[in-house]
Amino acid sequence: MVFDSLTFEAGAGEALAIVGPNGAGKSTLLRVIAGLLPVLAGRVGLDPMPEDTPLAELCHYVGHRDALKPALTPLEQLAFWQAMLGGTALPPDEALAVVGLTHAAALPSGYLSAGQRRRLAFARLLVSHRPVWLLDEPQSALDAASRDRLAGLMADHLGRGGIILAATHDPLGIPTRTLDLGGRG
Repeated sequence: MVFDSLTFEAGAGEALAIVGPNGAGKSTLLRVIAGLLPVLAGRVGLDPMPEDTPLAELCHYVGHRDALKPALTPLEQLAFWQAMLGGTALPPDEALAVVGLTHAAALPSGYLSAGQRRRLAFARLLVSHRPVWLLDEPQSALDAASRDRLAGLMADHLGRGGIILAATHDPLGIPTRTLDLGGRG
């Protein structure tokens, strides 16, 4: 992948921690890869790139905001995302169990704590398979047990040949290579 003459590689089963000070471009890089911001110069892609599949369609993006509708229940949120993104990975109720939110399945999401909302955002990764996970500050608002649970989810994804690019200030709890954008802010 290339970002403003910055080249890096992440292959199947690998995680890349994107680090650097606030304003260095970590979130911007993830948004460009996700197709949310235009590429102004250079190229962003996978090598080899599947034919006729835009990179954005191979990615799950979980930003620092959780993209949840407060009035919808966790089950409704996940059913929506599964229908929108396609595929039949885990059913929504099983994804909630994996992230420890079965007890909150029928509550409006607006009643969930920040950590619970974050875990619900990660459950979205489980209801529709995408090989590339783009995670922006994935551990924010998570307690120690939830960080461990997230590390397990990431390790499972990598074990199935997935790729993770994570903008972070903290260790992810999984083996990673590091891309330091320290001099770019």
